[in-house]
Amino acid sequence: MKNITDSFLCLGYWPSAGSFGLNTDILATNPINLSVVLGVLVFFGKGVLSNLLDNRKQRILKTIRNSEELREGAIEQLEKARARLRKVETEADRFRVNGYSEIEREKLNLINSIYTTLEQFENDKNETIRFEQQRAINQVRQRVFQQALEGALGTLNSCLNNELHLRTISANIGMFGTMKEIK
Repeated sequence: MKNITDSFLCLGYWPSAGSFGLNTDILATNPINLSVVLGVLVFFGKGVLSNLLDNRKQRILKTIRNSEELREGAIEQLEKARARLRKVETEADRFRVNGYSEIEREKLNLINSIYTTLEQFENDKNETIRFEQQRAINQVRQRVFQQALEGALGTLNSCLNNELHLRTISANIGMFGTMKEIK
């Protein structure tokens, strides 16, 4: 069995300069290493752990306060909702007592106004259709007249020569003269 002083680092004992090695006796070195690590963790980690716990405590308290405020708000809203419910129930009872005659009357008025509006829409639609038809007819008439006039002018220009043109003008002037005499 080894000597205990061989397993630990003692201030009074220094190994010889020529021999440097690792202590492989785990049972002897682990408790010392663990106690040193735990001591450092406790010493330095106590403040951090304390701050973390204080912060967590503050957040929990803040959450509790917020929950209480929300609870009070919910209670107020519940009371308001109950008051509105009582008011609506009272009004519903009043409607039941008065019967459905007012509702039926309003329904008939609404139906009549809808029929009137529908008739007006139908009349407006028919009027718009008639107007658009008349406009389309007028456009077609203008287009036909314009094409006929262009065709007639094209025919006249292609068929008339100077002599025929002068005879036509003379005949028209002659007709115009006889028309003046008739008047």
